[in-house]
Amino acid sequence: MRVVVLGAGLVGGTIARDLARDGEFKVTVVDSSEAALGRLADEPGIVTMRADLAAAEAVQRAVENQDLVVGAVPGYMGFATLRRAVECAKPVVDISFFPEDPFELDALARTKGVPALVDCGIAPGCSNLILGRMETELDAIERFVCHVGGLPAVRTWPWEYKAGFSPADVVEEYTRPARYVVGGRIVTMPALSEPELVEFPGVGTLEAFNTDGLRTLLSTVKVPFMQEKTMRYPGHIEKIRVLRESGFFGAEPIQVGGVEMRPLELTSRLLFPLWHLEEGEEDLTAMRVIVEGRKGARRVRRTFELLDRYDRATGTTSMARTTGYTCTAAVRLLKQGLYRKAGVSPPEFLGREPDCYEFVMADLAKRGVVFRETTVALE
Repeated sequence: MRVVVLGAGLVGGTIARDLARDGEFKVTVVDSSEAALGRLADEPGIVTMRADLAAAEAVQRAVENQDLVVGAVPGYMGFATLRRAVECAKPVVDISFFPEDPFELDALARTKGVPALVDCGIAPGCSNLILGRMETELDAIERFVCHVGGLPAVRTWPWEYKAGFSPADVVEEYTRPARYVVGGRIVTMPALSEPELVEFPGVGTLEAFNTDGLRTLLSTVKVPFMQEKTMRYPGHIEKIRVLRESGFFGAEPIQVGGVEMRPLELTSRLLFPLWHLEEGEEDLTAMRVIVEGRKGARRVRRTFELLDRYDRATGTTSMARTTGYTCTAAVRLLKQGLYRKAGVSPPEFLGREPDCYEFVMADLAKRGVVFRETTVALE
């Protein structure tokens, strides 16, 4: 199968390497960055191509001779890139965290007769997959909560944080209003709101805050309470709130010394180098998904917990592993014909198919990404 990976960043590069190691894929990686492509140039089974994927014609050229497309571009490019690939009648597995509603492309994908699997990362991604599976195993779901965070293994002042994916998408998490569900109705709160302390085995105390991570779950499932919170080391929220409330993430241009600039551009220029994971710098991914509901006359709590760490043997970050390997599992799923539905499909749709759920979880486990599941009776 000929697969093109659009985006050669930390996660895109990991996706390309994992698929190329199979020996069952001819992998092409496309990016505008020579440096990013250079890191893949000597990898067996990978061909690199330089192109500006912000241009629709460049996306068309990149995908036209391919059997399947992986979208791994930054969120602000994601929707347009996905749309162009679907217009070209190509099956797509996408991990870009774009703000638009992916179901806007559902009719197009159905017309073209291709599946478009979106949000196929860790969260959104595995969290959705788990909830979809729980829909089939429980008679009724009352509560869904996801706590997730990618963190540096070593806390370093001043931020005690490093970005395991596009830093621009991290800033989006801090500025985009967070939607969650209470009493069956969607509630909107500012990002970073409702902080709480969370104890996570093997990591310690973390702080969790609202982010807009439910995404497609807001419309695809009916659960009275649903919430996703992002986790960071304690103290991070206050630092980011100071920046946000002081206007450092502003998108409107201001005059500084006679020069017009957007505050966000300056903030990004200063922050992103500090948030960059250096080569060999270790990180971790902590995730806990809690689903409460009824099975017959019993109320139960099903908990899925993941603690994944940097892979020293391959030099692969945990965030790239957990996000990238979920994506490559979805690619293999399509290749084997286990999921054929045309249209836009978020991971909860896959979770409702037992064979698909087991396939993805088994593929992750082969790569050391393992969820530990516990069940507790509530009454």
